Amino acid sequence: MSLTVTELRADLYTVVDQIIETGIPVEVLRNGHKIKIILADGPSKLERLIYKTDVINNDPESIVHCDWMKEWSDNNNKGIL
Repeated sequence: MSLTVTELRADLYTVVDQIIETGIPVEVLRNGHKIKIILADGPSKLERLIYKTDVINNDPESIVHCDWMKEWSDNNNKGIL
């Protein structure tokens, strides 16, 4: 959400209560600058990460050293770039 300082001043307590309830920061625009109001004792970005199960769960080195030439040449023969 983005507000002007005038909008924030008119509804300050409601905006602050909303930040407390949802944890979603609010941006305030003033003379072309953005100021963000955040919940100081909320969870960190790392704590808010969502666990994904559809990612590669393996040693990254095993992926780096794979031979992809067969897949690339098969795709190029089919007209796929």
